[in-house]
Amino acid sequence: MPSERPVSSPLSSSALVVAAIILLGLNLRPILAAIGPLLDSIQAGTGLSNADAGLLTTVPVFAMGVCALLGAQLQRRLGVARGIGIGIAIIACACALRWPLHGSGGLIATAALGGLGIALVQALLPAFIKRHFPARAGQLMGFYTTGIMGGAAIAAASASPLAQSLGWQALLALWALPAVAAALLWRRVSASRVDVDVAGGAGASLPVGSGRAWLLMVFFGIGTGAYTLVLAWLPPFYTELGWSAADSGLLLGGLTLVEVLAGLVISSVIHRFPDRRILLLSVLLAVLAGLACLIVAPAQLALPAVILLGCGIGALFPLSLIVSMDHVTDPAGAGALLGFVQGGGYIIASSMPFIAGLIRQHSSSLAQAWMVMAAGVVVLLLIAVRFAPGAHLAPSR
Repeated sequence: MPSERPVSSPLSSSALVVAAIILLGLNLRPILAAIGPLLDSIQAGTGLSNADAGLLTTVPVFAMGVCALLGAQLQRRLGVARGIGIGIAIIACACALRWPLHGSGGLIATAALGGLGIALVQALLPAFIKRHFPARAGQLMGFYTTGIMGGAAIAAASASPLAQSLGWQALLALWALPAVAAALLWRRVSASRVDVDVAGGAGASLPVGSGRAWLLMVFFGIGTGAYTLVLAWLPPFYTELGWSAADSGLLLGGLTLVEVLAGLVISSVIHRFPDRRILLLSVLLAVLAGLACLIVAPAQLALPAVILLGCGIGALFPLSLIVSMDHVTDPAGAGALLGFVQGGGYIIASSMPFIAGLIRQHSSSLAQAWMVMAAGVVVLLLIAVRFAPGAHLAPSR
């Protein structure tokens, strides 16, 4: 009988693993990021309302939250490696189906399907990395998150030029190709892993009785809401101002690249700031300043807005997770808290694109959406001052 322990393989130290992880990450945002620059064309071709257009981002992000909450159950039922393979295959199918199913209902249905695939990969890939490559987990997670942001940047920047050549329906479906490549590469990389993945993930329960855990979840959710709002509606906001779809897509692509750089900088300096509040307040003020640029003079202050929002949002995501992890000392509790914070947080964040769509539908402008988000950032500033060093959740049981 085969051993139930992970099987050692030359692949574990090869560039093939890194390539597979980057390629998986690369496929987790195009189904979201390619929509914004093309939204005017999509709405003209399908009659999609502004509120329903918001659902194209809301539905996938909501699915991410649900699957994060169910991460331990997914590990037990699907197995980590197999679940990741299923997830990337679902993403490929969702993208491919956008060619024949390009009506309003089909786009929302494929958004939901793609969100399920994204959610499976996001919930399970970190567990795979930590289990099979514990010594390289930090490095591989860095490659993974870089792949995610890189995929978003490429999708946003290339959407309009490719759509002009291929049509937006074919462009959305084209993203099935890298997803298929990722699925094939993942199958090869994971083939040597015996997928009897842990029942041990069930050892810690979600900290639903902890007020501090709920506070961390709300903090992560509102902060991630800024990311989903910008991802969905920044390009349409600038096309309203007379920018071309190509230029608005490049703007979002540039913002995403700034987010990558900000995340890398935060990861490299975080050890110098045992009191995380210094960094939290700084990046939140950057987000607030970026939103102010969009509210006051979006055309004239487009570049400062992109830099400020990119720096703030890009740094806030890893900071939110780091602050959450500061509250636990046991590994089981860390996994449970992270699942709870991200699960509930993504569900909260999923509401922002839909709310912005409703605002645009009733006011014909997105300026009020930036104001709502700015109010949310003020709430985050008030919450952040409570994250003093030394606070801990009770150990998980």
